[in-house]
Amino acid sequence: MMEAFPVVARRFMAVLGFAAAMLTGHTASAQVVAAPPPEKAFADHHLALQLSDNDPKKQAIIISIAYNMLKVYGPDQIAIEVVTFGPGIDLLKADNANRQRIDSLVDQGVRFDVCGNTLDTIERETGQRPQLNPNAVEVVAGVAKLLELAETKYTIVRP
Repeated sequence: MMEAFPVVARRFMAVLGFAAAMLTGHTASAQVVAAPPPEKAFADHHLALQLSDNDPKKQAIIISIAYNMLKVYGPDQIAIEVVTFGPGIDLLKADNANRQRIDSLVDQGVRFDVCGNTLDTIERETGQRPQLNPNAVEVVAGVAKLLELAETKYTIVRP
């Protein structure tokens, strides 16, 4: 019991730190993002696609995989989440050439996450946050989101 306390205390402090960051953080510069697609509670398959570099070929592969999985399983039977971080967030910039394809996938229930840590770093270095596709869903940390998904039913694929 004594050993468990430090773990609980660390988790509590992490939650407090996150809450403090949210209260004192980036409200003035925060970008409005769309509500995430509803969770597919009855999906039989769960796929997370990781994108951490800005290679246009990998962007195309990610999009192709998402379309193919929707075709194979149907949009009601598969939950797909694309998680971008680092240079991979370029996929979700407002001016990305794949924007129409991304929007089409969102309409079919695919969720596109963008790493808040990466956005914070860009803002610190350039003085502004990048303009994003309004369908991008900001998460606190891309890698943490992948970990969370892996700990549930999701299979992580990194092309």
